[in-house]
Amino acid sequence: MDGTAGVSGHRHADESLLDNPALLTERDPGGMLRFTASAGAQVRESAALAAEANLSLLEDDGRPRAVVIAGIGTAGRTGDVLATVAGPRCPVPVIPHRSAGVPGWVGAADVVIAVSASGRSPEALGAAEAAHRRGARLVAVGAPDSQLQSVAERARAPFIPVPRRAPARASLWALTVPVLLAARTLGLVKVNEADLAETAARLDADADRCRPTAESFVNPAKSLALGLSGSVPIVWGSSPLATVAARRFGDTLSANARYPVVTGALGEAGRGRVGLLDGVFGGLAEGERDIFADPDDSGPDGTRLRLVLLRDGGLNAEDDTDEPLAVEERRADAVQTLAERRGVRCDVVTAEGGSALERLASLMAVPDFASIYLALAHGLDPMAVPAVTEMKELANQ
Repeated sequence: MDGTAGVSGHRHADESLLDNPALLTERDPGGMLRFTASAGAQVRESAALAAEANLSLLEDDGRPRAVVIAGIGTAGRTGDVLATVAGPRCPVPVIPHRSAGVPGWVGAADVVIAVSASGRSPEALGAAEAAHRRGARLVAVGAPDSQLQSVAERARAPFIPVPRRAPARASLWALTVPVLLAARTLGLVKVNEADLAETAARLDADADRCRPTAESFVNPAKSLALGLSGSVPIVWGSSPLATVAARRFGDTLSANARYPVVTGALGEAGRGRVGLLDGVFGGLAEGERDIFADPDDSGPDGTRLRLVLLRDGGLNAEDDTDEPLAVEERRADAVQTLAERRGVRCDVVTAEGGSALERLASLMAVPDFASIYLALAHGLDPMAVPAVTEMKELANQ
Protein backbone atom coordinates (compact mmCIF):
# COMPACT_ATOMS: atom_id res chain seq x y z
CA MET A 1 0.00 0.00 0.00
CA ASP A 2 1.22 3.50 -0.81
CA GLY A 3 -0.64 5.23 2.02
CA THR A 4 -3.36 6.67 -0.22
CA ALA A 5 -5.54 3.59 -0.73
CA GLY A 6 -9.17 4.59 -0.80
CA VAL A 7 -8.43 8.27 -0.17
CA SER A 8 -10.53 10.75 -2.15
CA GLY A 9 -11.66 14.35 -1.83
CA HIS A 10 -10.17 17.79 -2.38
CA ARG A 11 -8.06 20.04 -0.18
CA HIS A 12 -10.14 23.18 -0.59
CA ALA A 13 -13.75 23.21 0.60
CA ASP A 14 -16.53 23.59 -1.95
CA GLU A 15 -18.87 25.99 -0.15
CA SER A 16 -21.57 25.78 -2.81
CA LEU A 17 -22.04 22.06 -2.16
CA LEU A 18 -23.46 22.70 1.31
CA ASP A 19 -26.49 24.46 -0.15
CA ASN A 20 -27.28 21.60 -2.52
CA PRO A 21 -29.32 19.08 -0.45
CA ALA A 22 -29.49 16.51 -3.25
CA LEU A 23 -25.72 16.54 -3.70
CA LEU A 24 -25.18 16.37 0.07
CA THR A 25 -27.23 13.19 0.18
CA GLU A 26 -25.28 11.75 -2.75
CA ARG A 27 -21.93 12.54 -1.08
CA ASP A 28 -23.09 10.99 2.21
CA PRO A 29 -23.82 7.42 1.09
CA GLY A 30 -23.39 6.02 4.59
CA GLY A 31 -26.02 8.36 6.00
CA MET A 32 -23.95 10.11 8.67
CA LEU A 33 -26.21 13.16 8.60
CA ARG A 34 -29.23 10.95 9.15
CA PHE A 35 -27.55 9.03 11.97
CA THR A 36 -26.50 12.26 13.68
CA ALA A 37 -30.07 13.55 13.44
CA SER A 38 -31.21 10.46 15.37
CA ALA A 39 -29.57 11.60 18.63
CA GLY A 40 -32.88 12.48 20.27
CA ALA A 41 -34.35 9.13 19.28
CA GLN A 42 -31.25 7.43 20.71
CA VAL A 43 -31.93 9.03 24.11
CA ARG A 44 -35.51 7.76 24.14
CA GLU A 45 -34.70 4.25 22.92
CA SER A 46 -31.78 3.72 25.28
CA ALA A 47 -33.79 4.98 28.25
CA ALA A 48 -36.50 2.43 27.43
CA LEU A 49 -33.97 -0.39 27.04
CA ALA A 50 -32.25 0.52 30.31
CA ALA A 51 -35.63 0.45 32.08
CA GLU A 52 -36.06 -3.16 30.94
CA ALA A 53 -32.65 -4.24 32.25
CA ASN A 54 -32.36 -5.57 35.78
CA LEU A 55 -30.36 -2.64 37.13
CA SER A 56 -31.85 -3.21 40.61
CA LEU A 57 -29.15 -5.87 41.08
CA LEU A 58 -26.71 -2.99 41.54
CA GLU A 59 -28.49 -1.79 44.66
CA ASP A 60 -28.02 -4.96 46.69
CA ASP A 61 -24.53 -4.05 47.94
CA GLY A 62 -25.20 -0.34 48.43
CA ARG A 63 -23.02 2.52 47.31
CA PRO A 64 -19.70 1.44 45.71
CA ARG A 65 -16.26 2.67 46.66
CA ALA A 66 -15.63 3.80 43.06
CA VAL A 67 -17.09 3.45 39.56
CA VAL A 68 -14.88 2.64 36.56
CA ILE A 69 -16.27 3.21 33.05
CA ALA A 70 -14.28 1.07 30.64
CA GLY A 71 -14.31 1.72 26.91
CA ILE A 72 -12.40 3.27 24.03
CA GLY A 73 -13.27 6.01 21.55
CA THR A 74 -16.90 7.12 21.75
CA ALA A 75 -17.58 4.49 24.40
CA GLY A 76 -14.82 6.03 26.49
CA ARG A 77 -16.45 9.46 26.22
CA THR A 78 -19.46 8.11 28.12
CA GLY A 79 -17.29 8.04 31.24
CA ASP A 80 -16.38 11.69 30.73
CA VAL A 81 -20.07 12.56 30.38
CA LEU A 82 -20.95 10.69 33.58
CA ALA A 83 -18.14 12.35 35.52
CA THR A 84 -19.16 15.85 34.46
CA VAL A 85 -22.92 15.35 34.89
CA ALA A 86 -22.34 13.85 38.34
CA GLY A 87 -20.17 16.86 39.14
CA PRO A 88 -17.82 17.55 42.04
CA ARG A 89 -20.48 16.62 44.60
CA CYS A 90 -20.58 13.00 43.44
CA PRO A 91 -20.07 10.88 46.61
CA VAL A 92 -17.60 8.45 44.98
CA PRO A 93 -14.88 8.72 42.31
CA VAL A 94 -16.01 8.24 38.69
CA ILE A 95 -13.04 7.06 36.64
CA PRO A 96 -13.01 6.67 32.83
CA HIS A 97 -10.62 3.86 31.85
CA ARG A 98 -9.41 3.50 28.24
CA SER A 99 -7.05 0.53 28.31
CA ALA A 100 -7.49 -3.21 28.62
CA GLY A 101 -8.38 -4.69 31.99
CA VAL A 102 -9.14 -2.53 35.02
CA PRO A 103 -6.99 -0.58 37.51
CA GLY A 104 -5.13 -2.79 39.97
CA TRP A 105 -7.09 -1.56 42.98
CA VAL A 106 -10.53 -2.60 41.62
CA GLY A 107 -12.23 -5.20 43.79
CA ALA A 108 -15.48 -6.33 45.33
CA ALA A 109 -16.29 -2.86 46.68
CA ASP A 110 -16.32 -1.28 43.20
CA VAL A 111 -18.52 -1.14 40.10
CA VAL A 112 -17.24 -1.53 36.54
CA ILE A 113 -19.37 -0.32 33.62
CA ALA A 114 -18.04 -1.85 30.39
CA VAL A 115 -19.17 -0.04 27.22
CA SER A 116 -18.70 -1.07 23.58
CA ALA A 117 -20.94 -0.19 20.63
CA SER A 118 -19.90 -3.38 18.84
CA GLY A 119 -19.81 -5.49 21.98
CA ARG A 120 -16.39 -6.80 21.04
CA SER A 121 -13.80 -4.11 21.79
CA PRO A 122 -10.80 -5.61 23.64
CA GLU A 123 -10.88 -2.82 26.22
CA ALA A 124 -14.51 -3.39 27.26
CA LEU A 125 -14.23 -7.18 27.12
CA GLY A 126 -11.01 -7.19 29.13
CA ALA A 127 -12.55 -4.91 31.75
CA ALA A 128 -15.70 -7.03 32.02
CA GLU A 129 -13.68 -10.24 32.42
CA ALA A 130 -11.39 -8.66 35.02
CA ALA A 131 -14.33 -7.25 36.98
CA HIS A 132 -15.94 -10.69 37.08
CA ARG A 133 -12.71 -12.35 38.27
CA ARG A 134 -12.22 -9.80 41.02
CA GLY A 135 -15.79 -9.91 42.28
CA ALA A 136 -16.63 -6.32 41.35
CA ARG A 137 -20.17 -5.48 40.37
CA LEU A 138 -20.47 -5.29 36.60
CA VAL A 139 -22.77 -3.51 34.15
CA ALA A 140 -22.30 -4.05 30.42
CA VAL A 141 -23.59 -1.80 27.62
CA GLY A 142 -23.29 -2.77 23.97
CA ALA A 143 -24.63 -4.58 20.94
CA PRO A 144 -27.10 -7.40 21.62
CA ASP A 145 -25.98 -11.00 21.04
CA SER A 146 -22.34 -9.92 21.31
CA GLN A 147 -19.30 -11.19 23.17
CA LEU A 148 -19.87 -8.52 25.80
CA GLN A 149 -23.38 -9.82 26.46
CA SER A 150 -21.97 -13.32 26.88
CA VAL A 151 -19.49 -12.09 29.50
CA ALA A 152 -22.28 -10.29 31.35
CA GLU A 153 -24.44 -13.40 31.33
CA ARG A 154 -21.62 -15.52 32.74
CA ALA A 155 -21.14 -12.95 35.48
CA ARG A 156 -24.92 -12.72 36.05
CA ALA A 157 -24.59 -8.99 35.59
CA PRO A 158 -27.03 -6.48 34.08
CA PHE A 159 -26.64 -6.04 30.32
CA ILE A 160 -28.23 -3.13 28.46
CA PRO A 161 -28.52 -3.85 24.73
CA VAL A 162 -27.82 -0.98 22.34
CA PRO A 163 -28.79 -1.98 18.77
CA ARG A 164 -26.20 -1.06 16.13
CA ARG A 165 -28.24 1.47 14.19
CA ALA A 166 -25.29 3.82 13.52
CA PRO A 167 -21.47 3.86 13.60
CA ALA A 168 -20.03 4.15 17.10
CA ARG A 169 -19.04 7.81 16.73
CA ALA A 170 -22.66 8.67 15.83
CA SER A 171 -24.00 6.63 18.78
CA LEU A 172 -22.77 8.70 21.72
CA TRP A 173 -26.24 9.25 23.16
CA ALA A 174 -27.29 5.63 22.70
CA LEU A 175 -24.28 4.55 24.77
CA THR A 176 -24.35 7.39 27.30
CA VAL A 177 -27.93 7.12 28.58
CA PRO A 178 -27.54 3.54 29.93
CA VAL A 179 -24.34 4.58 31.73
CA LEU A 180 -26.14 7.51 33.35
CA LEU A 181 -29.11 5.39 34.40
CA ALA A 182 -26.86 2.71 35.89
CA ALA A 183 -25.12 5.45 37.89
CA ARG A 184 -28.51 6.81 38.97
CA THR A 185 -29.42 3.40 40.32
CA LEU A 186 -26.26 3.56 42.42
CA GLY A 187 -27.27 6.96 43.76
CA LEU A 188 -24.40 8.80 42.09
CA VAL A 189 -26.19 11.13 39.69
CA LYS A 190 -29.52 12.93 39.55
CA VAL A 191 -31.00 12.37 36.10
CA ASN A 192 -34.76 12.15 35.97
CA GLU A 193 -37.19 11.37 33.17
CA ALA A 194 -37.86 15.06 32.58
CA ASP A 195 -34.12 15.68 32.07
CA LEU A 196 -33.99 12.90 29.49
CA ALA A 197 -37.12 14.13 27.71
CA GLU A 198 -35.83 17.71 27.57
CA THR A 199 -32.42 16.55 26.35
CA ALA A 200 -34.04 14.48 23.58
CA ALA A 201 -36.22 17.44 22.60
CA ARG A 202 -33.17 19.71 22.51
CA LEU A 203 -31.33 17.26 20.23
CA ASP A 204 -34.39 17.01 17.96
CA ALA A 205 -34.64 20.82 17.73
CA ASP A 206 -30.96 21.20 16.91
CA ALA A 207 -31.19 18.46 14.28
CA ASP A 208 -33.99 20.42 12.63
CA ARG A 209 -31.93 23.65 12.71
CA CYS A 210 -28.98 21.78 11.16
CA ARG A 211 -30.93 19.80 8.53
CA PRO A 212 -29.42 19.58 5.01
CA THR A 213 -32.25 21.62 3.46
CA ALA A 214 -31.55 24.63 5.73
CA GLU A 215 -29.32 27.09 3.87
CA SER A 216 -25.92 28.08 5.25
CA PHE A 217 -26.95 31.53 6.46
CA VAL A 218 -29.61 30.04 8.79
CA ASN A 219 -27.95 26.68 9.49
CA PRO A 220 -25.53 27.04 12.45
CA ALA A 221 -23.68 23.81 11.64
CA LYS A 222 -23.04 24.78 8.01
CA SER A 223 -21.92 28.24 9.10
CA LEU A 224 -19.51 26.74 11.63
CA ALA A 225 -18.16 24.29 9.06
CA LEU A 226 -17.53 27.06 6.53
CA GLY A 227 -15.75 29.14 9.17
CA LEU A 228 -13.48 26.23 10.02
CA SER A 229 -12.64 25.26 6.43
CA GLY A 230 -8.94 25.51 5.68
CA SER A 231 -8.04 26.34 9.29
CA VAL A 232 -6.36 24.68 12.24
CA PRO A 233 -9.23 24.56 14.77
CA ILE A 234 -8.69 25.19 18.47
CA VAL A 235 -11.67 24.15 20.57
CA TRP A 236 -11.73 25.18 24.22
CA GLY A 237 -14.42 24.63 26.83
CA SER A 238 -15.06 27.24 29.52
CA SER A 239 -16.15 24.69 32.18
CA PRO A 240 -15.69 20.97 32.88
CA LEU A 241 -18.98 20.28 31.10
CA ALA A 242 -18.03 22.43 28.10
CA THR A 243 -14.61 20.77 28.00
CA VAL A 244 -16.24 17.37 27.49
CA ALA A 245 -18.11 18.87 24.53
CA ALA A 246 -14.87 20.41 23.24
CA ARG A 247 -13.09 17.06 23.29
CA ARG A 248 -16.07 15.44 21.59
CA PHE A 249 -15.83 18.05 18.82
CA GLY A 250 -12.15 17.20 18.47
CA ASP A 251 -13.09 13.54 18.04
CA THR A 252 -15.61 14.24 15.29
CA LEU A 253 -13.46 16.80 13.46
CA SER A 254 -10.65 14.25 13.31
CA ALA A 255 -12.75 11.22 12.38
CA ASN A 256 -15.33 12.80 10.07
CA ALA A 257 -13.51 15.76 8.49
CA ARG A 258 -9.90 14.54 9.02
CA TYR A 259 -8.86 17.90 10.47
CA PRO A 260 -6.07 18.26 13.03
CA VAL A 261 -7.46 19.96 16.10
CA VAL A 262 -6.35 21.23 19.52
CA THR A 263 -8.92 20.74 22.31
CA GLY A 264 -9.04 21.18 26.05
CA ALA A 265 -10.13 23.22 29.04
CA LEU A 266 -9.85 26.97 28.87
CA GLY A 267 -8.31 27.02 32.35
CA GLU A 268 -5.47 24.79 31.19
CA ALA A 269 -5.09 26.79 27.98
CA GLY A 270 -4.50 29.93 30.02
CA ARG A 271 -1.36 28.32 31.47
CA GLY A 272 0.39 27.99 28.12
CA ARG A 273 -1.65 26.98 25.08
CA VAL A 274 -3.24 30.40 24.79
CA GLY A 275 0.17 31.34 23.39
CA LEU A 276 -0.94 29.67 20.15
CA LEU A 277 -2.83 32.88 19.44
CA ASP A 278 0.54 34.66 19.14
CA GLY A 279 2.14 32.01 16.94
CA VAL A 280 2.88 31.43 13.28
CA PHE A 281 -0.69 30.29 12.59
CA GLY A 282 -2.22 32.99 14.81
CA GLY A 283 -1.24 36.60 15.34
CA LEU A 284 1.90 36.39 13.17
CA ALA A 285 -0.10 35.15 10.19
CA GLU A 286 -2.99 37.54 10.76
CA GLY A 287 -0.59 40.51 11.01
CA GLU A 288 0.59 39.83 7.45
CA ARG A 289 -2.92 39.53 5.99
CA ASP A 290 -3.95 41.90 3.19
CA ILE A 291 -6.35 44.40 4.78
CA PHE A 292 -8.61 44.05 1.73
CA ALA A 293 -8.73 40.24 1.92
CA ASP A 294 -11.86 38.30 2.80
CA PRO A 295 -11.60 37.84 6.61
CA ASP A 296 -12.84 34.25 6.29
CA ASP A 297 -10.43 33.29 3.49
CA SER A 298 -7.18 31.65 4.57
CA GLY A 299 -5.77 32.43 1.15
CA PRO A 300 -2.68 30.96 -0.53
CA ASP A 301 -0.24 32.34 2.03
CA GLY A 302 -0.88 29.77 4.73
CA THR A 303 -3.25 28.12 7.14
CA ARG A 304 -4.57 30.08 10.13
CA LEU A 305 -6.05 29.27 13.47
CA ARG A 306 -9.80 29.30 14.05
CA LEU A 307 -10.92 29.41 17.67
CA VAL A 308 -14.13 27.71 18.76
CA LEU A 309 -15.15 28.61 22.29
CA LEU A 310 -17.79 26.49 24.01
CA ARG A 311 -19.28 28.54 26.86
CA ASP A 312 -21.32 26.94 29.59
CA GLY A 313 -22.54 29.71 31.87
CA GLY A 314 -23.42 27.14 34.53
CA LEU A 315 -26.53 26.39 36.53
CA ASN A 316 -27.30 28.58 39.50
CA ALA A 317 -27.91 25.93 42.16
CA GLU A 318 -28.79 27.43 45.51
CA ASP A 319 -26.01 25.62 47.33
CA ASP A 320 -23.28 26.50 44.86
CA THR A 321 -21.01 29.49 45.10
CA ASP A 322 -20.91 31.90 42.16
CA GLU A 323 -17.15 32.37 42.35
CA PRO A 324 -16.06 29.45 40.09
CA LEU A 325 -18.68 30.43 37.50
CA ALA A 326 -17.56 34.04 37.61
CA VAL A 327 -13.94 32.96 37.08
CA GLU A 328 -14.93 30.81 34.09
CA GLU A 329 -16.92 33.65 32.54
CA ARG A 330 -14.10 36.18 32.98
CA ARG A 331 -11.65 33.71 31.47
CA ALA A 332 -13.89 33.15 28.46
CA ASP A 333 -14.33 36.89 27.94
CA ALA A 334 -10.57 37.33 28.18
CA VAL A 335 -9.72 34.74 25.52
CA GLN A 336 -12.28 36.22 23.14
CA THR A 337 -10.65 39.62 23.62
CA LEU A 338 -7.18 38.14 23.05
CA ALA A 339 -8.32 36.50 19.82
CA GLU A 340 -9.95 39.71 18.61
CA ARG A 341 -6.80 41.74 19.28
CA ARG A 342 -4.74 39.31 17.21
CA GLY A 343 -7.24 39.02 14.37
CA VAL A 344 -7.92 35.33 15.07
CA ARG A 345 -11.49 34.42 14.15
CA CYS A 346 -13.60 33.05 16.99
CA ASP A 347 -16.88 31.12 16.94
CA VAL A 348 -18.85 30.84 20.18
CA VAL A 349 -21.38 28.13 21.05
CA THR A 350 -23.28 28.86 24.26
CA ALA A 351 -24.99 26.20 26.35
CA GLU A 352 -28.74 26.27 26.87
CA GLY A 353 -31.08 24.22 29.03
CA GLY A 354 -32.18 23.60 32.58
CA SER A 355 -30.10 20.51 33.41
CA ALA A 356 -26.45 19.59 33.00
CA LEU A 357 -27.39 16.88 30.50
CA GLU A 358 -29.45 19.19 28.31
CA ARG A 359 -26.74 21.86 28.41
CA LEU A 360 -24.17 19.29 27.33
CA ALA A 361 -26.43 18.24 24.45
CA SER A 362 -26.79 21.88 23.36
CA LEU A 363 -22.99 22.18 23.12
CA MET A 364 -22.54 18.92 21.19
CA ALA A 365 -25.32 18.88 18.60
CA VAL A 366 -24.29 21.70 16.27
CA PRO A 367 -20.56 20.76 16.31
CA ASP A 368 -21.45 17.13 15.52
CA PHE A 369 -23.26 18.26 12.36
CA ALA A 370 -20.54 20.80 11.53
CA SER A 371 -17.88 18.07 11.41
CA ILE A 372 -19.94 16.18 8.83
CA TYR A 373 -20.66 19.23 6.68
CA LEU A 374 -16.95 20.10 6.73
CA ALA A 375 -16.12 16.59 5.49
CA LEU A 376 -18.71 16.81 2.71
CA ALA A 377 -17.45 20.24 1.63
CA HIS A 378 -14.05 18.61 1.05
CA GLY A 379 -15.56 15.73 -0.92
CA LEU A 380 -14.85 13.27 1.90
CA ASP A 381 -17.19 10.46 2.87
CA PRO A 382 -17.62 11.03 6.63
CA MET A 383 -18.55 7.39 7.17
CA ALA A 384 -15.57 5.71 5.50
CA VAL A 385 -12.16 6.39 7.03
CA PRO A 386 -9.60 4.37 5.03
CA ALA A 387 -6.78 4.97 7.52
CA VAL A 388 -8.84 3.41 10.30
CA THR A 389 -9.44 0.29 8.23
CA GLU A 390 -5.77 0.04 7.28
CA MET A 391 -4.73 0.55 10.89
CA LYS A 392 -6.89 -2.35 12.04
CA GLU A 393 -5.58 -4.58 9.27
CA LEU A 394 -1.95 -3.77 10.00
CA ALA A 395 -2.37 -4.11 13.76
CA ASN A 396 -3.99 -7.53 13.41
CA GLN A 397 -1.35 -9.03 11.13
